[in-house]
Amino acid sequence: MGCSGIPTIDISPFLKEGVDEDGKKKIKEVISEACCQYGFFQIANHGVPLDLMMQALELSKTFFEYPDDEKLKASPGSSAPLPAGYSRQPEHSPDKNEYLLMFPPDSNFNIYPQNPPEFRGVLEEIFLHLTKVGILLESILNECLGFPANFLKEYNDDRSWDFMVALRYFPATENENNGILEHEDGNCITFVFQDDVGGLQVRKNNEWIPVTPIPSTIVVNLGDVFQVLSNNKFKSATHRVVRAKGRSRHSYAFFYNLHGEKWVEPLPQFSKDIGEPPKYKKFQFKEYQQLRMRNKTHPPSKPEDVINITHYAITP
Repeated sequence: MGCSGIPTIDISPFLKEGVDEDGKKKIKEVISEACCQYGFFQIANHGVPLDLMMQALELSKTFFEYPDDEKLKASPGSSAPLPAGYSRQPEHSPDKNEYLLMFPPDSNFNIYPQNPPEFRGVLEEIFLHLTKVGILLESILNECLGFPANFLKEYNDDRSWDFMVALRYFPATENENNGILEHEDGNCITFVFQDDVGGLQVRKNNEWIPVTPIPSTIVVNLGDVFQVLSNNKFKSATHRVVRAKGRSRHSYAFFYNLHGEKWVEPLPQFSKDIGEPPKYKKFQFKEYQQLRMRNKTHPPSKPEDVINITHYAITP
């Protein structure tokens, strides 16, 4: 157990050539328990070099400290499905952040900063590493859920909808809501690594637990897709960011997604095969993502009108 109050799991047995079935079994037990309870854990020895993670954070800090005219050279293009490149939240937004968003390195949508000069190469390299982490974690979750070998790999076989965000959260002030409102992610899995400022919190047993930054670890955050597929066996993590006073927070979030054309619904292994009614209606992933994006572009006046996965919930 890590000092953050959520488990920190060494996943190296899944990366080594030798067979360590006992080690793998223990890892799957801890991950399954975390996913059933609150959908959050941290991983260590995941294959992403620590020096690359630190370099990515330092270059991100350098970029976000540039004047606006320099950052705006990487402003999003009109053809991207999401605002790839540099963007900043509107002043009225409670999030109070600026960010740099990129798709897979071979995507035509990416708009890279020209400075720092080495930033593009580091972004592309960290993206590829996190893609490998996503594929590995998906295979582990496949075993945790008792699926046939490669079931999730075949279901989620297109990586073109993955994306990564470098984020800067501005310091908190005295007279405002100082963080991102609690929410769940609408994707499959989110991976986060952060600087030492912290601020990330997960709701566990109805309490907010700080996810204390631990060098070289990556936070794993289960999203709505796994909650629906497992018919609520695995939980989509409820989390938030509380901004610190006097210091900006820098982090990276990698969103391991489905292709937009995929359909999502409770799988029979967790519903009709075991006599459980499905708790969600079938929906297309891109439709849900469009509704989630509308939450940001046209925020509803009442918090209860924000669209989340309960939009597809089946009332008993």
